[in-house]
Amino acid sequence: MSYDVRPGGVQSDTAGAAARRAPEAVTAPIAKAGRSSPLGPTVYSSGVNFSLYSRDALRVDLLFFDREDDSRPSRTISLDPVVNRTNHYWHAFVPSVQPGQLYGFRADGPHDPSSGLRFDTTKVLLDPYGRGVVVPKSYSREAAQQKGDNAATAMKSVIVDPSLYDWEGDSPINRLPTHTIVYEMQVKGFTAHPNSGVSELVRGTYRGLIEKIPYLQELGISAVELLPVFQFDRQDCPPGRVNYWGYAPISFFAPHQAYSSRQDSLGPVDEFRDMVKALHRAGIEVILDVVFNHTAEGDHRGPTLSFRGLDNNAYYVLEPDRSYYSNFSGTGNTLNANHPIVRRMIVDSLRYWVEVMHVDGFRFDLASILARDSDGSVMPNPPVLWDIDSDPTLAGTKIIAEAWDAAGLYQVGSFVGDSWREWNGRFRDDIRGFFRSEDGSLQRFADRMVGSHEIYRHKRREAEESVNFVTCHDGFTLNDLVSYNQKHNEANGEGNRDGTNDNRSWNCGAEGPTNDPVIEKLRNRQVKNFLAVTLLSFGLPMFVMGDEVRRTQHGNNNAYGVDNETSWFDWSLLTKHADVHRFVKLLISRRLLRSADSEHQQMTLTQLISEGIKGWHGVKLNEPDWSEHSHSIALNVELPTERMLVYCIFTSYWEPLEFELPSADNGDERPWRRWIDTSLDAPQDIVEWQTAPLVPGRTYRAGPRSVVVLWASLEERIRPGRTLNLR
Repeated sequence: MSYDVRPGGVQSDTAGAAARRAPEAVTAPIAKAGRSSPLGPTVYSSGVNFSLYSRDALRVDLLFFDREDDSRPSRTISLDPVVNRTNHYWHAFVPSVQPGQLYGFRADGPHDPSSGLRFDTTKVLLDPYGRGVVVPKSYSREAAQQKGDNAATAMKSVIVDPSLYDWEGDSPINRLPTHTIVYEMQVKGFTAHPNSGVSELVRGTYRGLIEKIPYLQELGISAVELLPVFQFDRQDCPPGRVNYWGYAPISFFAPHQAYSSRQDSLGPVDEFRDMVKALHRAGIEVILDVVFNHTAEGDHRGPTLSFRGLDNNAYYVLEPDRSYYSNFSGTGNTLNANHPIVRRMIVDSLRYWVEVMHVDGFRFDLASILARDSDGSVMPNPPVLWDIDSDPTLAGTKIIAEAWDAAGLYQVGSFVGDSWREWNGRFRDDIRGFFRSEDGSLQRFADRMVGSHEIYRHKRREAEESVNFVTCHDGFTLNDLVSYNQKHNEANGEGNRDGTNDNRSWNCGAEGPTNDPVIEKLRNRQVKNFLAVTLLSFGLPMFVMGDEVRRTQHGNNNAYGVDNETSWFDWSLLTKHADVHRFVKLLISRRLLRSADSEHQQMTLTQLISEGIKGWHGVKLNEPDWSEHSHSIALNVELPTERMLVYCIFTSYWEPLEFELPSADNGDERPWRRWIDTSLDAPQDIVEWQTAPLVPGRTYRAGPRSVVVLWASLEERIRPGRTLNLR
C-alpha cells in the first residue's frame, strides 16, 4: 500500500502501532501520514501537522492532554515507523486539532547510556519546536529524574498558530548601532517589587513591563536586553532555591509562561508580543539574551524533559564514555551546536523570534561554546556561527556574543564572523581597575575609552563591535562595586563559595552600607564616573537595570537563585538617589564622542580615532603621562558636523589636579563650557547642555577621582578644511 505524506493524504493503517500503544492510551482518531517538513506543529484549517527528529527511536507516541496536570493523555496516537517516518523524522497529520491544544511525546528505544542512548518511555517529552509551554502547579523536576510515569507533573507543549495575532503594522526597528544604548533587565525583577506601582496581578510580567515603558522612555535608553525569556526550568537550582535569572532553557521557541499575567495556554505568546509591540511604539528595541549552550536537563543525573529522551547523541556533546556529558557551560551539559540538527534548530529559533515575534536582536550567552565541535574541540570556522552571521532573515538584527565560556575559552577580539558584536569583558575589567587607582591601568583605560583599538583594529570594524559595560546581571551591581571589597553570597546557601572572586571592586573605605557622609559622597561620585565612561566611550554602551538609581544586592555577586527584593528593582531608590538618576538621563540625552552625521556612521575604529581624536594630554598640554604610576589623562575630540570641540578629563588620582586647557582658535578668550564634573554636588555635576556655564581662565581644576567634560563651539568663520590649532 502506498501513502500520501501530505496533510490531506491517505489514512495509514495503524493496527501495528495500536498494539504497541501505552497502557493508559484511549481510542484516538486515526492520524494521516503527514509530512516531515516543517519541524514542529504546523496549523492548517483542517488540523495540525507534527514533525519530530529522532534517529534511534523505535516508537514515538503523540499525546494530547486536556489539562496541564492530567495524569493520563486524553488521546494517544502511536506513529507507525513505516507510515509516519521519513528517514529520521517522525510525522503525522491530525485532523481537527486546534490552537491551544496541549500535547507531548513519548519516545521508546534503547536505554544504553554507555552508547549515549537514554530513551525512557515513561517520560512525557516537550516538542523541541513547540511554540508554547504550560507548567502544571505540581511540576516536578525530581519526577523527571526518577523512574516511573511523570505525566501529571510534566511540562506540556502548546499548539500555537502565529498568524492569529494582529501586529497592527509593527516590525523590528533595526536602529543603527551608533544610536543604540542597551538597558539589561530581568522581566520579573523590573516590576515584582510591591513599590513598583503596578497592580499585584501584573507584577513581574510582560504586562507589568508594558506599564513601566514611560520610565524607560524618560530614561532615554533605546534598547532593552531581556534576561532569558525562553521557557526555562525554575527548579534547575540547588535545593531550597529557584532559578531566577532563567539560564536553564528547555524550549527554544516558547516564551516563559510565568512571565505572563495570562495563564491560559496561549496567553504567554500573545502577551509577549503585546510587550514587543508596545516597546516598539515607544521606539525601544527588544534584544533577547539567548542560551544555546546548554539546557535544563543537566548532567547524567538530570531529568528527562525533551532532548535527552528524543536523541541524546545528537543534541549533546558527550564524553568518550558516552554516559557522561561534557560541561563547557558549567551547568552540567553542553548543547551540540554544530550538529546539523541542532544547527538547524538554533537558526530556526532565531528566525522565528525575528519573523514571528518581531524581536530586534540577540545576546548569546557563553557564545564561545558554539565554536566547539561534537568532541568539544574549538573549530576555526564554526558552521553554526557562520549560519547565524550569514542568514538573510537575521541581516540587520543585532547579534552580540558573550565571547567566552566556562571552560576557559576567551575570544574577545577574535570571535568569528562579520556581523557579531562582543561583550567587551576587558572594558569592564580595565575601567574598574582605573577607578580604583591600580598602577599600570592608565594605558588600558585610555584604549578602552576609544573603542579598544588594540583589541579590534585588526578587524577593520566600526567601534560598536565593542559592547561596553562595567556591570551586568552577573556580578556586583554598580552600587555594590563601590561598596564592597569582597562578595557576600551567604544568602545563596553555598557557603559564599559561588560567584567570582575577581570583582576589581573598592568599597571606598567601609564594607557595605555606611552613614559616613564622606564615604557616601565618594561612592556617589564613583558611580557617576563609571556611568560617564560607559556612555562617553567609543562603542555600544550597556548598563544594567537599577544602576541608574544605585540598586544594591547587598554584596551578592551571583544572585541567580535569589528571587526576592534583593534582586528586584526597588522603586523607592528613584527618590533616594534622584541625583544619579538625573545624571544618567542628561548624559544619555546628549551622548558624546560619536557624530550623528550619516557619513560617519560606518567609519572604522581606526578612522574614528585618526579623524576624531585630536590629542592626548596630561596636566600639561600635549604631555600625557603614560607611566606606571600615572592615574589621569585628558583628550580632546572634534565633532565636525556639530562644529564642536570636546575636552575630557579622567582622573583616579586622590588629590585635585590642575589641567591646562587647549585653545579652540575661535577668537573667544573663554571658549570652554562645563557640561560634566562628577566632583561637584548635584545639580552642578551635570547641567543641561545648552546652559553649560563658561569656564574662567586657561586651566581647569579637576577634583579627586572625577570625570570632567568641557565643550567649545567652533564659529562658522572656521572654514571646512582649515587646520585647527588645538594645542
